[in-house]
Amino acid sequence: MKSVIKGTGYVLVHTPDMVIENGATQTTERVVNPEGEYLKALPNHIRTWEQVLEYWPNQVYIGNKTPDELKEVPFPWYDKPCDVKDRYGKFGQMMPEAEFYLLMQVSDVFDLVDLEAGFVAANKEAFFANKMISEDLAARVKDGVDIDSIKHHIDEEHAEPLFINGEVVGCVKRAHEIDVNLSAHTMLENIVSKASSVLALLTAVESTGIAKGDIQYVIDCSEEACGDVLQRGGGNFAKAAAEIAGLENATGSDTRGFCAGPSHALIEAASLVQSGAYDCVAVTAGGCTAKLGMNGKSHVEKGMPVLEDMLGGFCIILGANDGVNPEINLEAIGRHTVGTGSAPQAVIQSLAYNPLEKLGLKATDIDRFSPEMQNPDITKPAGAGDVPEANYKMIAALGVKKGEIEKKEMPNFIKEHGITGFAPTQGHIPSGVPSIGFLRDLMLAGDIQRAMIIGKGSLFLGRLTNLFDGTSFIIQANSGETETAAADEGEVRGMVAKFMREFAESMLEAADAE
Repeated sequence: MKSVIKGTGYVLVHTPDMVIENGATQTTERVVNPEGEYLKALPNHIRTWEQVLEYWPNQVYIGNKTPDELKEVPFPWYDKPCDVKDRYGKFGQMMPEAEFYLLMQVSDVFDLVDLEAGFVAANKEAFFANKMISEDLAARVKDGVDIDSIKHHIDEEHAEPLFINGEVVGCVKRAHEIDVNLSAHTMLENIVSKASSVLALLTAVESTGIAKGDIQYVIDCSEEACGDVLQRGGGNFAKAAAEIAGLENATGSDTRGFCAGPSHALIEAASLVQSGAYDCVAVTAGGCTAKLGMNGKSHVEKGMPVLEDMLGGFCIILGANDGVNPEINLEAIGRHTVGTGSAPQAVIQSLAYNPLEKLGLKATDIDRFSPEMQNPDITKPAGAGDVPEANYKMIAALGVKKGEIEKKEMPNFIKEHGITGFAPTQGHIPSGVPSIGFLRDLMLAGDIQRAMIIGKGSLFLGRLTNLFDGTSFIIQANSGETETAAADEGEVRGMVAKFMREFAESMLEAADAE
């Protein structure tokens, strides 16, 4: 029985102060060029809450607009305000930095997040008003501490400060005096990832309408490492986030694969459901502070706002086939194997065409391809081009070589079968999965039949291998045959049981006759 996509949750957190204080590009610059022009100019390129609300790709990410609508907006997009400016959308929400600090405090179970008492008092009502914050979560908010205590931890004990508008309002303390794996820097990254994952989990649960107790397994596929000096990446983000989200019947584990992690995790989740091991599995991931402002230098140089000011998060919930929701087809998985190599044609063959050929399908039989969904508004000024479009061109070019697409039809294929990029460049966040909410809606409406999710990962970043990575899978409209199949299966079991009873009775009669 195939697994189906029950629902999705997509969240964004606006973190303007974290861009300046915690993004890796900025922290590195403070070491190598502390008096440079970039750091001086940066504060003048930070967006306001109002500006991120009216930014087209953000509204697409949370479901108030669609990628097809974004495609019609003249490029670039950062200077074209969206007509929708809501913080809540069909798929999720955007959260301001001050509220997120409270969510970090709520998600912290070792008293590592200290917030100033006045800051808590000024922001807790807005936090409580968030529809994802239950009474149980609201009760976890602490009253806060004196600012002098916070400054002591920052100045004397290497705590990481938390800022709002450049003013210290809190800190994240170290969890061990000498273990770098439990340093304040690492704990901040991990608590941020955990808190944004909690928000995504809660959002997906609310959107699907399923009971929290129905989720039996959670897989976290973010890019952080949780552990100590004895087991640096031991985990478990999944179970830690499930605890705060109130998923009391869930266990879980972490899956890592750089940007390919989400696709690996969804294949694992679908396999767990299809095998019958678990009835309901959530795949989740929180955001990454290191990637905030990653391309900030390019944006500032071109007089743009720094667009990488949003932490991303998502959650996809899979369940047993209900005859309605889109299915994940595990019969043909795209795999970038050890022997695939890094040549573009070999990569596209392994990830896109191998699974299609196994199913007897052509590229034109996939209504939409969703590869790396990076927002070109961010990547093009940095010289990386339009990443999704580059993927579509490679898929189309190989299709031409195979005779599936005429060369003159390439532009039309890219337009009709591609999806405009809109996701924040948070590494794992844009890797195929941001489109699943839209694809599910299109399939439920009967507008499309098949889509392919393609995840890619740069394993060489870990300095253990030079290999590239990738995997893909197909989502397809539900056949609607589940109930009939179940009835047929039940009928067969009944016939077998009847035969066995009759056989047993005949054997007993024969024994009595003897």
